[in-house]
Amino acid sequence: MPKLKTHRGAAKRFRSTASGRLKRKQPGHSHLLTGKSRKRKRQQRLPDYAHPVEMRSLKRLLPYR
Repeated sequence: MPKLKTHRGAAKRFRSTASGRLKRKQPGHSHLLTGKSRKRKRQQRLPDYAHPVEMRSLKRLLPYR
């Protein structure tokens, strides 16, 4: 069976944790920050995790995570 190719766009956006979950960055924290509240910007610094519904499609994109 041939090797599977990793989806490079997904590989740059997701990191695997020790428990097997996929960690990602919170959206909306790169520009237009002056209009966002301090609390919202502070919460966007924290990591977010992929939703369980998306895990099946992400496993196909990232076969060797």
